[in-house]
Amino acid sequence: MGTSGGKRVTHVLTFAELSSDVERVAMSVMDATGYQLLTVPQATGRAADFGFERCEGGVCAAKGMRATGVHAGFRADPERLDMALVAADEACVVAATFTQNRFCAAPVQVSRERAASGVARAVVLNSGNANASTGEPGLAVARASTAIVARELGCPDEQVLVGSTGVIGKQLELAPYETGVPAAMEALASTTEGAHLAARAVMTTDTVPKESAWRGEIVLNGEPVTVSVGGFVKGSGMISPNMATMLSVLSCDAPLTRDAAQAALSAAVSHSFNKVTVDSDTSTNDTCILFATGKAGGTAIDADSPAFAAVAAAVRAVCEDLARQIAADGEGATKLVTVDVLGAANDEDADVVARSIANSPLVKTAICGHDANWGRIAAAAGKCGIEFDQYDVDIDFMGVPVLRAGLPLPMDEDLMLRLFDENDEISIVISLGVGEAHGRIWTCDLTHEYITINGDYRT
Repeated sequence: MGTSGGKRVTHVLTFAELSSDVERVAMSVMDATGYQLLTVPQATGRAADFGFERCEGGVCAAKGMRATGVHAGFRADPERLDMALVAADEACVVAATFTQNRFCAAPVQVSRERAASGVARAVVLNSGNANASTGEPGLAVARASTAIVARELGCPDEQVLVGSTGVIGKQLELAPYETGVPAAMEALASTTEGAHLAARAVMTTDTVPKESAWRGEIVLNGEPVTVSVGGFVKGSGMISPNMATMLSVLSCDAPLTRDAAQAALSAAVSHSFNKVTVDSDTSTNDTCILFATGKAGGTAIDADSPAFAAVAAAVRAVCEDLARQIAADGEGATKLVTVDVLGAANDEDADVVARSIANSPLVKTAICGHDANWGRIAAAAGKCGIEFDQYDVDIDFMGVPVLRAGLPLPMDEDLMLRLFDENDEISIVISLGVGEAHGRIWTCDLTHEYITINGDYRT
């Protein structure tokens, strides 16, 4: 991640994890001004509410999953991993979501068709070449790559999914698969290291691998069953998903049915990956896959089962962890930014306003420059076509009230600079004063480094 305009994001905090020092400063401001901070609703039915906790293991946290990453030759640098293989010990339930970009890549077309069956064994992913806008030759390579994996695993071609990320419009060679897949098969492991290698292999402009895993206990037929959910994601630029994210592979060892797995994944995606924007561009290759091995044991869980809510909450927790990591690692980013819109007439209006603020170059560059320019936030909210009265609007910036009833409050610029310096996560909260709906979007600042990265992407 770049360092232009400020320090690099070193730790992704939750909103509740702001330092006690900063909270004390914010409270002193509230006391001095007499204005209460806006109250952001807290989510209910979270994984932690069901007793789930973070754990190690990434995509291999779930029983019955193996993974690895190797250098297959998609990239020139022999030291850089460029192919990941994630495989279940046997064919299992699979759920997936894919990009809605009409220029969808060849691997998306192949995987979407195969995931519709609800059963899969593995997914192979490459970085460095998106295999997008490559026509029939691209489709042929995507299918042939899965055939190589299927041959090694001893399963039908149709049980292998495929994903790609990288430069668009360049034909993808099959040769790296022919040597890379056998090497990956030898290295497959059900270990934290295997999961980590897979997460590294799909990185493009990402500066860090992104992984998460949660583990907890559910009750099936009166018996306790330990369930693990984990996964990885890649994504740093061209991030404004309309289904999932760039590339993400998740695993769960709960005995979910096909319908339950898809319901859990779709709900999780809508509240996580679909709530991230780095640059407002939706990728041609967005893919999110969930393998449900059932290896935790117990009777099948459908969407009406008492245990479903807990497992679904764990899937969402993993997705939210990964989504926040994407925003924090946005190309060139130095700050993770959380935008909360309160008091909207409905969820759709809240989302539109939050995205308008999160995608505003003026808001994002002001944050890069440590400028608490709340006027840009107000302007971004007002331009997006959602009806509200400006004199009903309140804004808090980094836990400091800066606007009430559409009018500015006195602002201590030294305090705001201190808050910028002390926090890797910047909070923006705006209340429209219309209704009760709440929406949240995660984004990042816009730095000189973003331009450098994307100006030189193909060179």
